[in-house]
Amino acid sequence: MLKSRFAKVVIAVLLIASFFTFAACGSKQPQSNNSTTTTDNLSGKITIAGSTALQPLAEQAAKMFMEKYPNVVITVQGGGSGTGLTQVVQGAIDIGNSDIFAEEKLDAEAAKSLVDHKVAVVGFAVVVNKDVAVDSLTQQQLVDIFTGKITNWKEVGGQDEKITVILRPASSGTRATFKKIVLKGQEEAEGLALTEDSNGAVKKVVADTKGAISYIGLAYIDDTVKVLKYDGVEPTAQNIIDGKYPIWSYEHMYTKGEPTGAVKAFLDFMMSDEVQKELVPKVGFIPVSEMKTK
Repeated sequence: MLKSRFAKVVIAVLLIASFFTFAACGSKQPQSNNSTTTTDNLSGKITIAGSTALQPLAEQAAKMFMEKYPNVVITVQGGGSGTGLTQVVQGAIDIGNSDIFAEEKLDAEAAKSLVDHKVAVVGFAVVVNKDVAVDSLTQQQLVDIFTGKITNWKEVGGQDEKITVILRPASSGTRATFKKIVLKGQEEAEGLALTEDSNGAVKKVVADTKGAISYIGLAYIDDTVKVLKYDGVEPTAQNIIDGKYPIWSYEHMYTKGEPTGAVKAFLDFMMSDEVQKELVPKVGFIPVSEMKTK
């Protein structure tokens, strides 16, 4: 009888111990599930190319992202919006940067294969060599200059000096934006102009060439060139937001299909407060959320 009671007590103790062990294991299960959704172990390689207007923002954001996730390697190159769009369609890169919508550069079928991620707004300014005495030009004056009808600064109130026009190549989204908004689709004077392949190269040539004129992204503006007003309006972020200054475009990061893994994490990072509220204005861009004109 005593042995029987003892056996029953032992069995009861074991059953109670088993119950608490099971309960403890069950309470830990949700933590394990949550850990699989974190990006602590994020790794991979991301290749980005295209718009040189967007390049300064993309490079800075990539640097910040790699500091957060050391196992991710991001390379950012220029080449122009057309190049970025073509390469991402071909699968040669992960992200194609562009100043223009894909359908403006690619055929309809190719454009449909891409997913658009608007990451910022970029403004473009008309810039001249610092020796040019003109401070503002009208839209019509710019049309006449870039189509070759006006060839001397004295014709628009400046000194007696030849105007040297600097253009971007056909693949440039900056050029496409300027041609669409300012020139209203009219063709530039190719035979009378020089062509440079990036915003940075344009700025340097304008700074080094007497009488030169061109257009670059606001992120590239510094004291080596002179910025002109457009119809009397300064190219500032606030004037763009208020709809007073029209030469701007969305900055797109295109992917072929929906992004996954490190690419998705980077694009999510591009829309974070850390980038949109801090980095975007710092490097001369405008957050997408601030635009009143969609």
